[in-house]
Amino acid sequence: MTGIFPPGRSSDRRPSGRGLTPSSPTRPAPRAWHHLPGRSWPGRRVPQPARRERRAMVLPAGDRPGADATQALGALWDYRVYARRWVFLLVLSLLSFSNATLWLSFAPVADMIAHHFLLSTEQINWLSRVYLVASIPSGVVAIWVLDSVGLRWATIVCAWLNFAGSVFRTLPFMVGGIQDPFAFLMGGQSLCALAQTLVVFSPAKLAALWFPEHQRATANMIGTMSNPLGILVANLLSPALVKKEEDIPMMLGIYIIPAGITCLLATACLLESVPPTPPSARAIHSTSEKFLDGLKLLLCNRAYVVLAVCFGGGIGIFSSFSALLEQVLCVRGYSNEFIGLCGALFIVFGVLGALVLSLYVDRTKLFTEAVKIGFCLTSVVCVAFALVSQLQGQTLALAAICSLLGLFGFAVAPVAMELAVECSFPVGEGAAAGLIFVLGQAEGVLIMVLLTALTVRRAEPSVSTCQDGQGPLDWQVSMLLMAGLCTLFSCFLVLFFHTPYRRLQAEASASCSIQEDMSPATMDREPHPAATP
Repeated sequence: MTGIFPPGRSSDRRPSGRGLTPSSPTRPAPRAWHHLPGRSWPGRRVPQPARRERRAMVLPAGDRPGADATQALGALWDYRVYARRWVFLLVLSLLSFSNATLWLSFAPVADMIAHHFLLSTEQINWLSRVYLVASIPSGVVAIWVLDSVGLRWATIVCAWLNFAGSVFRTLPFMVGGIQDPFAFLMGGQSLCALAQTLVVFSPAKLAALWFPEHQRATANMIGTMSNPLGILVANLLSPALVKKEEDIPMMLGIYIIPAGITCLLATACLLESVPPTPPSARAIHSTSEKFLDGLKLLLCNRAYVVLAVCFGGGIGIFSSFSALLEQVLCVRGYSNEFIGLCGALFIVFGVLGALVLSLYVDRTKLFTEAVKIGFCLTSVVCVAFALVSQLQGQTLALAAICSLLGLFGFAVAPVAMELAVECSFPVGEGAAAGLIFVLGQAEGVLIMVLLTALTVRRAEPSVSTCQDGQGPLDWQVSMLLMAGLCTLFSCFLVLFFHTPYRRLQAEASASCSIQEDMSPATMDREPHPAATP
């Protein structure tokens, strides 16, 4: 197992190991630690404790390598965590938050934006839709950047793209005489859309490189859930800022502030892609496969393909739900204020559910069970929404259903990303999480097109509060199809997804090798003087 021996560890048990010579029987620092592009881990030697001290630190051979064992082995072999990992996570979370606010900043005030710039509603919708379209081709590039260039430079480039896009959108107000303001608005949104793929793929990578085994799911959750929080703030802040058309420049300027602060923090505070010393044995092997080789391994991994299709379908369903919620409920007479409340409950309870479930999974490591149960509960609630959304006057029931849909559905997202990394080892975290997101965006576009294509105009009078001026739509068939797809993905996942936790097994194997090396019998043996490569 190349790369699991700590720097400076004498390895007389492996006389044929790479890097051993008759004059230097000591194994060098693992190549996987520092040969990768974007890596800065030095191959320094760690001082060995005295033989008596090492004997005292040996763990019982039968212990399961849990959190306590991991911490003890980390102390023994210089696996360390650094407080600045939280700074990196803060910058990444702020970047994801800012990018999400820029995504949906126009949608809540689309009518005023359209009237002010003399644009059509379809053009305004494209300012948000460009995120979905751009993420499909740019997602593959983002996977390569994360696994090849390094997390630090990927985050800095993402922050500058995000900031440049936020400034580019305001040029129609800064520069007079612009004939086509839509080109600047779309150009700014496109730059932000390119930044989205980098920031969405990064939490799993950051968790693996900087956080110990018992904090990875929590760190992934914090980075992932910053995005829906940004969506929530954009839906609340844009209508509060824009009371009349003259307020549009102020709104665009305010959204520049978090993008600028995050860009400054990323440039000034992120000094390295990886910590000086790894937090776990797995971090040494992060991104151990080349880009194209990693993609081939993912496509040949049956468990990963099943998870990618099902979880990608879940991403598509949730994207469609968020985009179509207002159109579905206004047909039955629900006000925009109530629909906004349902959207807020959907996100708030989703973040709370993700926090609780991530903490639970960090302790128990029940990734598969948590994802399968979460998917099944989400399917039940999705069926309930499809039925209740077609009734009038069910405000309490709809508010509860939207809360439960976020609680069960959103909670699964960060855990499913961690599970994707577990079942795809040794493929890099960027590729494992990124390919699922790209597939989810593609499925989201297909599902949204299919749901809108199945709608029909209602001929009979209704209590509709829709203000599109074209008559209300009948979403009954579309909502039943959405519930059916959610149920289908859940059943497929439960029946066909089975996988070992390959990353945890690799860490456990490394721990067992260390325990065997540190046994008293091994300690008393001297290195063989004739060890040869």
